[in-house]
Amino acid sequence: MLVNKLRYFKRRIAIKLKQIRGGKLHSFSNKFTELIHNGADIKLVASGFKFTEGPVWSAADRCLYFSDIPGNTIYKIGEKNKISVFRQPSFHSNGLAFDRVGNLIVCEHQNRCISKITENGERVVLAESFNGKRFNSPNDVIVKSDGTIFFTDPPYGIKEEESELPYQGVYRFDPVTQKTELVIDDFLRPNGLAFSPDESLLYVDDSSERCHIRRFKLDHSGVPVKEISTIDFQSNKSGSPDGMKVDSDGNLYCTGPGGVWVFDNHGTHLGLIELPEQPSNCAWGEEEYRTLFITAETSVYKVKINITGNIV
Repeated sequence: MLVNKLRYFKRRIAIKLKQIRGGKLHSFSNKFTELIHNGADIKLVASGFKFTEGPVWSAADRCLYFSDIPGNTIYKIGEKNKISVFRQPSFHSNGLAFDRVGNLIVCEHQNRCISKITENGERVVLAESFNGKRFNSPNDVIVKSDGTIFFTDPPYGIKEEESELPYQGVYRFDPVTQKTELVIDDFLRPNGLAFSPDESLLYVDDSSERCHIRRFKLDHSGVPVKEISTIDFQSNKSGSPDGMKVDSDGNLYCTGPGGVWVFDNHGTHLGLIELPEQPSNCAWGEEEYRTLFITAETSVYKVKINITGNIV
């Protein structure tokens, strides 16, 4: 069955390659052309999935992990774009991240929790409730250099009547104390999140009608203490801000209406990586982390960037 599924993917990729001529780069600043050369190709890596999300690069085995949420599977794409199943069922996983010892941190919609998959394949639930109430459906996740885990908890994976918490929170989980802390509670739909390169700032976007990214100052213990600014994400195209990453200079790459929106660290909109499908998330990978992988509906794309990505 797995062999037939992989053959199916290969056929779909061949069809996609014929249909898609790649995306387009829209520069609004000279800095954008310094980051991504006008001649850069937006390449289709794999296709034929149901809905892709949560990409993360593994330097250890040089492959990209990502979720197919409705497909209930975590896949790997390795050398020569070879596709393999890493975990099935994945409990409808969404966001993925590696911790500092190589465990894969997983946001599980089905079980309304975050878990980790150890190097020997063991699944361990890390957090599934706050103050005795179940999470909504953990969506995206990042890991700080000290090992603490930040994740968002919008209600996308549950029915309205299943919600137990009175807010859509942003949480911080300490793997040493095993304690979960609610750090922000006033989002309507918290979604993607990322740290600045020095980890002094936390970016979190709101995928509701607010359609913006909020930037928070972190204190010495890594807790958001002050909101600094908001980046507006309004567009005449459908879609809202979703997964995002930061490069080593602090530029922000956020998936949203029509493609990946690129901002400098002051919130100036530098340009757009337009894609044939609506993107959901992105991740740095390959040599020196200078490739931006992008999950978008049924496919995974990539584009070379002229700067090193920030892997947190």
